[in-house]
Amino acid sequence: MNQKMLGVIDATAYKPEIEDLTVHRSLAAVPFASRYRLIDFVLSNMVNSEIESVAIFPKYQYRSLMDHLGSGKQWDLNRKKDGLFFFPSPHLHNEYDEFGSFRQFSDHIDFFLRSTQEYAVITNSYTVCNIDYKKVLSYHLENGCDITEVRKDGKSLQMYVMSTKLLINLIDDKEQTGSKTLTDVIIENRNNLTICDYEHTGYAAVIDSISSYYKHSMDMLNPTIWNEIFKNNRPILTKAKDEPPTKYGKTALVKNSLIANGCKIEGHVENSIIFRGVHIGKDTVIKNSVIMQKSQIGDECLLDNVIADKDVKVEQSAVIKGSALLPYILRKRTIQGALMNS
Repeated sequence: MNQKMLGVIDATAYKPEIEDLTVHRSLAAVPFASRYRLIDFVLSNMVNSEIESVAIFPKYQYRSLMDHLGSGKQWDLNRKKDGLFFFPSPHLHNEYDEFGSFRQFSDHIDFFLRSTQEYAVITNSYTVCNIDYKKVLSYHLENGCDITEVRKDGKSLQMYVMSTKLLINLIDDKEQTGSKTLTDVIIENRNNLTICDYEHTGYAAVIDSISSYYKHSMDMLNPTIWNEIFKNNRPILTKAKDEPPTKYGKTALVKNSLIANGCKIEGHVENSIIFRGVHIGKDTVIKNSVIMQKSQIGDECLLDNVIADKDVKVEQSAVIKGSALLPYILRKRTIQGALMNS
C-alpha cells in the first residue's frame, strides 16, 4: 500500500493579538527560540516524517517567509521530483481568513490532482511541537478513520490526516456541501465521516498572541521542555547562518539563557533568549526578555519582561519594564532612548 504523505501548510493566518510581531512578516516567519522561525517546527516535523512534497499557502507579508525558506535546501526539499512548493493567494478576499479554506486550495487544485501521495497532512504554521506524522497515519489507518485530528489535552492543534482523494473531493464539493473550511467539515460531518482524535502526548505550543509567544518562549529555558522539542533523532531544521561564535566580555554574566551565535555580550543576561548578532553593552541587565536578531542594547540599560524585535536599538541608560502577563514590545527597527521611557 502507498502510505506516502503530502504536506500542506496553511500559512494564511493573521492574528491581531500578535500584530506587533507581524507588521513586517507573516505569523509563520515570526522568530522563535533564538535561531528559528515558527514554520521551522511544522516543516521539520513533516520532513522527519519522510514527507518529500510540501505545499505552503501564504497570504500576508510573505516576503520574509520566502527569503527564509528559499529553495527548501535546509530541509532537503530542493528536489527535481516533489520538494517545496509555494502557492501565494491570488486574491485577498475574506474567504482565505480561516484555517483550511477550500477556496484557497481550489485556486491551486492542479497541485493536488498531480500529487502521487495517497495521504495528506494539513497543518497550520504556528504550532511548536515535535510530532511524528507516520504514527498519526498508522493510528488513522488502524482505526479506519476518514479524518484524524491531532489534539493536545482535548484541544485541536489544527493538524489533520486524511486521504488526498478525500481532500480533493472536499475542495471540489465546497459549494454543494456548504463546508468551506476543514473546521466546517469536522463540525458538520460527524455523522457522515469517521472523524478520529489523535492525542499528542508531548509538548505543544500554539503561538497566536503576544502572551502565548512570551510564555512559550520562556518555556524553552526549561531543559525538560527543550529536550522534548529539540531531539537528536528528529532535529528542528532552519536556515543556516555563517556567523562567528558569540563573544563574552570580561564583565559578562549569563544565567539560564539561550544565546545564539554572532553576539557580543558585555552585560548581565538572565532568563532570556538572545538571537543572532545582538550586542548587549556594559553594565546592562537583561532579564526575562526576548531580544531578536541584530538588536543593539546600549550600556547601563535595564530591560525586564521585554520583547525586542529585529534591529531594535536601545540607547544608553534606558530602563524598560513590562510584566510576565504584559511584556513590553519594541517593534522592528525602533529606537528607544532613556528620555523616551515613561
